[in-house]
Amino acid sequence: MSGLGEGFTSGRTALVAYLMAGYPNLETSLAAIRAAARGGADIIEFGVPYGDPLADGPVIARAGRAAMQAAADGFGLSEALEVAAAFTRDPGVPAMQAPPIALMTYLNPVMRLGYAETAKRALEAGVAGFIIPDLPADEAGEWLSMSEGLDTVFLVAPTSTSDRLATVGAASSGFVYCVSRTGVTGERSQLPTDLVDLVARVKQNTELPVAVGFGIATPEQARAVGDAADGVVVGSAIVRRQADPVAVEEYVRSLSDALGVDRA
Repeated sequence: MSGLGEGFTSGRTALVAYLMAGYPNLETSLAAIRAAARGGADIIEFGVPYGDPLADGPVIARAGRAAMQAAADGFGLSEALEVAAAFTRDPGVPAMQAPPIALMTYLNPVMRLGYAETAKRALEAGVAGFIIPDLPADEAGEWLSMSEGLDTVFLVAPTSTSDRLATVGAASSGFVYCVSRTGVTGERSQLPTDLVDLVARVKQNTELPVAVGFGIATPEQARAVGDAADGVVVGSAIVRRQADPVAVEEYVRSLSDALGVDRA
C-alpha cells in the first residue's frame, strides 16, 4: 500500500483537503493542517506558493502570493517541506488518524532544488507524495526514477483522450486526480453534468482510486461527487477559511460528515 493510498482504506469516500503552505503565515498554516486533520481529512494536499500558478483560481493564487510576501526571506518549496515535517512530527491527532501529505507544487521549484534533493527532503519530512500539475506523465521518467518511495499523482481532465487516460493511469501512484472541468480551481455553484461519465472513463484506465477536484464548494456537492468517485478534493473553500483554524476544522468536519467519514 502506497503512502497516499492509505487515505483510501476506510471503505468510504476519501476527503482530500487542500491548504496553502505559509498562508497567512507559517504558524497559522501549520495550525490549519492540524485543524483539517481533526476535522476528518483523509489526505492533506499542501500547496507550495509559486509566482505563476497556472492551474490556481483567484482564492488559491492570492493565498500563495500572500504567503510569499509574509515571509521575510520568501516562502517556497523548502519552507513548505519544513511545515510538512512539523506536521508529521506532531499532527495534532492520534498517529493512527494522521492523514498522509501530498505536496502540490509546480515543476519549476522542484527543478531548481533538484529532483534527487527534493525527493530526499520530502522523505525526511514524512511527505507521502507529490502532485505536479505541469509535469506530463509521459515526460516524468527522470522524476519517477529519482523519487522512489514517494507517490506521484498525475491529473486528467474532461478533454483527456483515451490514450492520455491510459498513460496517466499507468504512471500514477497513490491515486489519479480527475479535474472535473477545464480551467482553474475555484468554487462553483453547480457540478458538471457529465462528471459521472468522466469518472467512469478514468476508472476504465486505472486500478487506482480516482479523486475528483476543481469546483467543489459544499457538503452537498461533496456527497454527490462521492457517489461516483473514490475521493473528493476541496481546495478554495478551505483556503478561504484558512486564516481561522477553528473555521477550517468546522468546515472540514461538515465535508467529512457528508462523505460518511467516522472520526471516532
